[in-house]
Amino acid sequence: MRPLFERFAVLRRAIAFTSLAWRYDGKILAALGSHQQTTVHGFEPLRVVIFASGYPAGLALFGYEGNWPVFFAWLILLPCAKWAYLRYFPSISKFRGYGNLDDTLPRSVEKARAEVTFYSLLGCPFCPIVAQRLEALQREMDFALTKVDLTLKPQLAASKGIKSVPVVETGKGRLVGNATTEQLAQLIAGAQASVPVHAGYRA
Repeated sequence: MRPLFERFAVLRRAIAFTSLAWRYDGKILAALGSHQQTTVHGFEPLRVVIFASGYPAGLALFGYEGNWPVFFAWLILLPCAKWAYLRYFPSISKFRGYGNLDDTLPRSVEKARAEVTFYSLLGCPFCPIVAQRLEALQREMDFALTKVDLTLKPQLAASKGIKSVPVVETGKGRLVGNATTEQLAQLIAGAQASVPVHAGYRA
């Protein structure tokens, strides 16, 4: 059986690999030629793939080696860290270069008879933020809102040409990324152009 320090050395290497993959997955996407609709401030589905494959792979490796302290640490701490990141993302976003995510409703909005579809992905830190903005707007504008989770629907994402989330779609108009409430209101009211718009962030 391996000494304890060797076991934790394996864990450090696994964490380092996961961190590097998370950091450079945008470059991987670009190299694959699939970065066409991704915004700088959108969430790329490849990150979900990395986490979903790396997590069970780590459990399998540490379980096979009988490295139970690291196995249970990986089992418990990694999901907890992911949850904490998503939970406190609005507070730490400015330290990660995304700027301040504070947003307010426009001073005046009109009712809109529109069908709005919101596409999200498990693990996307921006999706809950945009979803909350949409829900606040819905109370004011009274539009129909449908939420679609693409986590288990890769074929739907491919058919829609979605390579980054969140996505807000109504008619022929689309917003990709961290859309502000004002941008969403304009889209729903029909003021936006009917081509995909990359929302980005506002500091």
